[in-house]
Amino acid sequence: MKKLTILIGVFIIFFSPFLGDTSINYKDIFDSTTTTYTIFWDLRVPRIVLAFFVGSILSLSGLIFQTIFKNALITPYTLGIASGTTLFTAISIVFFPTIMLAISGVVGSLFTIMVLYLISQKINKSSIIVSTNSILLIGIALSFFYSSGLMLLFFMSNLQENYSIVRFTLGSLDIVGFNSALIVCPIAVILLSTVLFYKEKIKLLLTSNDTAFLKGLNVNRLNLILLIIISLAVGVSISFVGPIGFVGLVIPHIIKIIYKQSAHKLILPVFFYGGLFLVIADFISRNANTASSLPIGVVTSFIGAPFFVYLLIRRSSKGK
Repeated sequence: MKKLTILIGVFIIFFSPFLGDTSINYKDIFDSTTTTYTIFWDLRVPRIVLAFFVGSILSLSGLIFQTIFKNALITPYTLGIASGTTLFTAISIVFFPTIMLAISGVVGSLFTIMVLYLISQKINKSSIIVSTNSILLIGIALSFFYSSGLMLLFFMSNLQENYSIVRFTLGSLDIVGFNSALIVCPIAVILLSTVLFYKEKIKLLLTSNDTAFLKGLNVNRLNLILLIIISLAVGVSISFVGPIGFVGLVIPHIIKIIYKQSAHKLILPVFFYGGLFLVIADFISRNANTASSLPIGVVTSFIGAPFFVYLLIRRSSKGK
């Protein structure tokens, strides 16, 4: 069953570029003089590649964050990383339009994670292990602060800049060429490689931080490394496609339900199905019979928000 699902997923990813509002003549995809060639290789294929690796990054990030913070509802968005990246990217749009958005996005995400970690250490300086609850509360506070900053930017910017910020915050996979995909792809590989490298140590985190510490694991160091790598990956992704929500929440939980295994054994499935999920969401976005493609963030929110409510109800019923 699982192998069949993987084969179906590969089939969907492979054939997704052939489907869209403009029909593809299969004979022309290797003829560079045709419009079909341009649509297929410059628009659809790069978009599918970008969607897959962004989805992989967001879903794997969600899995690791839920492991670190021992909370099934935690994602990088909950901790303000996405909000920080969005604000810094918006600042770049308004004040530094010549600076690459990827640079401003990475700066925003790394700045946020360093603030989270430094403040939490200050709060818990008497404790050997930094409290994850402290980081969570600080992240929520930062999210509100960043949202206020974004609203201020709306008032300070002109109409064109306002439009650019709004389009960015809705999320979009509209790209031309492979430039964006060629940056996000190695970032996704680095994230996956790092998580696999620390797989056994992540397994210790699944018990408790205290138990992991007693077994010789430097919990603070491991958490910091994972937080920095994830923040870097999420920051780069968001800077290219905007804040796409719920991927890091929905996919890890679905995979846990399907595979019924510990989180450290779900790294590769979550990575793959996260990419597949965003490819399917992008297919819906491109074929929604609207004047233009629906913002990808709208599609994932329509899917993710009801699932989030379902998780809350499920947790509440288990608590009883």
